[in-house]
Amino acid sequence: MNHPEANAIHEQTIGVEATSVFFPEGIETAERLAEKTGIPTPVIIEKFGLYQKHVADDTLHASDLAVLAAQQLTGSVIDPSEIDVIIYFGSPHKDYYVWSSAPKITYELKATNAYGFEMMNVSSCFPIALKVAKDMLTADASIKNILLVAGCKESQIVDYDNPRSRFMFNFADGGTAALVKRGATKSRILHSCIITDGSFHDDIRVPAGGSRLLPSHETVENRLHYIDVPNPSDMKQRLDPISIPNFVHVVEQALAKSNRSLHDLKLLLPLHTKRSMFLELLERLQLSEEQAVYLDHYGHLSALDPCIGLHVAQQEGRLAPGDIVVAVSAGTGYTWAATVLEWLAESQ
Repeated sequence: MNHPEANAIHEQTIGVEATSVFFPEGIETAERLAEKTGIPTPVIIEKFGLYQKHVADDTLHASDLAVLAAQQLTGSVIDPSEIDVIIYFGSPHKDYYVWSSAPKITYELKATNAYGFEMMNVSSCFPIALKVAKDMLTADASIKNILLVAGCKESQIVDYDNPRSRFMFNFADGGTAALVKRGATKSRILHSCIITDGSFHDDIRVPAGGSRLLPSHETVENRLHYIDVPNPSDMKQRLDPISIPNFVHVVEQALAKSNRSLHDLKLLLPLHTKRSMFLELLERLQLSEEQAVYLDHYGHLSALDPCIGLHVAQQEGRLAPGDIVVAVSAGTGYTWAATVLEWLAESQ
């Protein structure tokens, strides 16, 4: 039966209506990664929490991966002409340097009535993108549908010969998308919390390619176009004492702003980290492993992780009416971000 009161509520609801993912066919298993890193396979699986990851070939780049994910929503869930805004929130390691992928993605999706732009805050960006989309829909009545899209091909920037950074071997490739709309029936975006500690701004970076160190024969020969951690021990000493507390802080504060508490939290959607960190975070948040999506068959895909986790949770039937879900992530620099979603009764 159609209830006018329910329709009125949904007309005001801003939430994630649908998600999609795309993963390239190439796969690197834990065994293959053991060969490349010299780390035993059991350690990669048990300590680093990675059974396998997807790796794209030379024909697919960040923008392509984003398009291939988003195309699963355009047509089946929403007509491209009904999309008002397209926001790319994915990896900054894109097809070209000093180039925006948003116009290409908008064009490839045939979203003729949409404008596109990019957000970039490395791995922390999905919870922030949810907040930005909600705020835009709240502030501008002319906007009804925002498509968040992202691609990642960061498997390319791992130097397995560099002992300072080869622990980032969980960097993987793929694409994801989320439709945020006014009048959503699947979920409601509640509130967010974001904190930045800029003292870590110089700890992780690709040294060459920017204005400080333009590409040259020397930068290529010295392998300076891969991600690097100049002083891992110093970063670890400063980061370890605050990382989990900051994760907990943004989750707790986002819940408090949403008039919820940890007792209401049913499902956590974190970025992929080593297993010990994942388990410590769950313990601090008073959650079981069944109350989180751990991407041990996908790896770390920059800002895409929590969005992929949301898609996996839906596919696995892990969301029930009234569930409170938190997308949480952190990005180098360092920024921690969390956004709360309430799953609605109309969800299956």
